[in-house]
Amino acid sequence: MFRTEYEFTLPRGYVDADGQLHRDGLMGLSTAADEILPLRDPRVQKNPAYLVVILLSRVITRLGQLKGDEITPGVIEKMYAADVAYLQDFYNEINQVDAADVPVTCPHCQHAFNVERPSLGGS
Repeated sequence: MFRTEYEFTLPRGYVDADGQLHRDGLMGLSTAADEILPLRDPRVQKNPAYLVVILLSRVITRLGQLKGDEITPGVIEKMYAADVAYLQDFYNEINQVDAADVPVTCPHCQHAFNVERPSLGGS
């Protein structure tokens, strides 16, 4: 079955303004718009490192008791660096960023193996 959301648990957790700790969450797969639209944001244009803040706020669909639109760039900004690093790695894992191989199964003999993912760029 094709999954579009994945559960995660932050190593430290986000502490909101009321002192409530949020550690468990859901991250959705990234769309092209999730990666392209933040590039128009003036905060990203001034500081390209801010891209990850906006991107994570777009793909995290739940964080503890916080839902979708409550997970703003401001929430990501207030997270501990260890949690942001964890989320970046998790994002790359579920979106298979830089994955060189793709698992496939032969339709005739059902043998499972990996093949190199074709490059999107031409040579």
